Amino acid sequence: MIASIVAGLFGRQIGRAGAHWVTIIGVAIALAASVFAFYMHVFGGLPTFNAAVYTWMASDMFTFEVGFLIDHLTVMMMVVVTAVSLMVHIYTIGYMHDDPGYQRFFSYISLFTFSMLMLVMSNNLLQLFFGWEAVGLVSYLLIGFWYKRESAIFANLKAFLVNRVGDFGFLLGIAAILMYADTLDYATFFERLPELADIRVEYWPGVEWSLVTVISILLFIGAMGKSAQVPLHVWLPDSMEGPTPISALIHAATMVTAGIFMVSRFSPLFELSDAALSFILVIGAVTALSMGLLGIVQNDIKRVVAYSTLSQLGYMTVALGVSAYSPALFHLMTHAFFKALLFLAAGSVIIALHHQQDMRQMGGLAKKMPITFITFLIGALALIGFPGTAGFYSKESIIYAVQASTLPGASFAYWAVFAGVFVTAFYTFRMVFLVFFGQPRMSDAEYDHVKETPRVVTVPLMLLAVPSLIVGFIVIEPLLFGSYFDDSLRVLATHGAMASLESQFSGAWVMFTHGWVTPVVWMALGGVAVAAIMYLLLPTVLPPLFARVFAWPRRVMQDGYGFDGFNSVFVAGGSRLLGRGLWQIGDVRAIDGLMVNGSAAVVGYMARTWRLVQTGYLYHYAFVMILGLIGLLTWIVFIGA
Repeated sequence: MIASIVAGLFGRQIGRAGAHWVTIIGVAIALAASVFAFYMHVFGGLPTFNAAVYTWMASDMFTFEVGFLIDHLTVMMMVVVTAVSLMVHIYTIGYMHDDPGYQRFFSYISLFTFSMLMLVMSNNLLQLFFGWEAVGLVSYLLIGFWYKRESAIFANLKAFLVNRVGDFGFLLGIAAILMYADTLDYATFFERLPELADIRVEYWPGVEWSLVTVISILLFIGAMGKSAQVPLHVWLPDSMEGPTPISALIHAATMVTAGIFMVSRFSPLFELSDAALSFILVIGAVTALSMGLLGIVQNDIKRVVAYSTLSQLGYMTVALGVSAYSPALFHLMTHAFFKALLFLAAGSVIIALHHQQDMRQMGGLAKKMPITFITFLIGALALIGFPGTAGFYSKESIIYAVQASTLPGASFAYWAVFAGVFVTAFYTFRMVFLVFFGQPRMSDAEYDHVKETPRVVTVPLMLLAVPSLIVGFIVIEPLLFGSYFDDSLRVLATHGAMASLESQFSGAWVMFTHGWVTPVVWMALGGVAVAAIMYLLLPTVLPPLFARVFAWPRRVMQDGYGFDGFNSVFVAGGSRLLGRGLWQIGDVRAIDGLMVNGSAAVVGYMARTWRLVQTGYLYHYAFVMILGLIGLLTWIVFIGA
């Protein structure tokens, strides 16, 4: 926060170098503190810290505080957020080198990191909501960072408005918790859950809902916005309008994982509602498969990686739906590393090609950019779940947990995520083959000038490649089957997906060796093989043929299943129509026409009428007085008698 203020308000005074040094040092200190906290809690036996540090507001009924909850879940998120953020900060020096908004950008990404840390470290819903909205606000600023582009302004407004839809549900959920539990503190709320479990509320006559289900679904609607689940996913692909470093920061370890973290933190609540879990399960499954399919028809390298993020978030959400919170968080962590790697490697390609993002204008870059190619390939292998990589351990754990679940919707979810493995492998290696293999699809002069990017860009890639390869093998056992999350997560005995998964687990090495014969890995290898046949062996024959044969489905997918069109016509168009109606009927006719101009017309009419009586002639007034006297006498004689 301090570094963000210094870079933002005093950027001119400290210069470009000062801006990146102060923010990098700030994030490095945060990373060092996070690693120390991780070590002390995980290995040093330090107990969970849960306390308020500041009372923001107090009333007769409620107290609103700023406080921190530091447990195993928190320290893991702190390390992931600050580690990825530090790599992004360093990478930004090379990527934004010539940008006039250099200092402003560093200020924004530091503020983004601060907001995310406040979110994951909070011990109450007030502070969680502060961090929740802060990352949304800063993402708006970053997506529209190049504010002279009309497309960037449209994208950041779209992100802001779609997230407001989800956040409205989230705020209603918080309000319901405050209304029924009289607290916003996590621990106190969890203690009072048994009292709330049997409460039923009637929103429509004769229709009763479980209060726990209502609160769970409302909170998850907030997660749908932040973590881009169907139908609130439409903002995420357009967020590619921002610079590549922020694409990595938003998509890897921060904003989009906020919803996954929140649902995991509230596992004691969600465990009490099978209906809410099934809702989460189905939404995640639809997102995982449908968004993966959209990655097949994209030609912008950043948009392919963006749709892969949507699909992987669907996998995490499916895991939440079957009460496999630890695999969801495990995949959150591994995904943070390999997705940041993929985005930053894609940015390296974009830099080398002078900001060309169309994969159809690339090819043959493996020879020219060996470091970028190798690190990109590692990220791609982790994304498809290739045996031994970090993504293999986390994705396989999710798929087999879903297979073991008996919740309604679990069978549908299993086949969706199983098919998604093939789809992910296909579009990922389609991207690899189009970018790095084959003949260059650019002029000879352009190809000759392509070279590896500077070390300030490639070093973060190499550092991210290491955990993308090995972190899954190292941490799967303590994270999933040890006691790591015992102080953070709650799973009912009736939800047995994790118990089934644990009974089949025999160690990371056995999982690796057995992985080569599992259907999941063979599906992934099948996707790679099909991509190789289409884009390496027969690149001029099969892709055009498939484009002709599947012209209609391809057009539907290129339109994003019509979500954007629907929103433009019905949501945006309906809002404009409602606005015009309120303007014409409410403002012009009712307020201006009837109330303002109407009252003025009545006064004018009355004035014109009385003006005929007020002539100013004495004999007219005398005549009226005589008529009045005659009327008064008539009243007295006839009525009075």
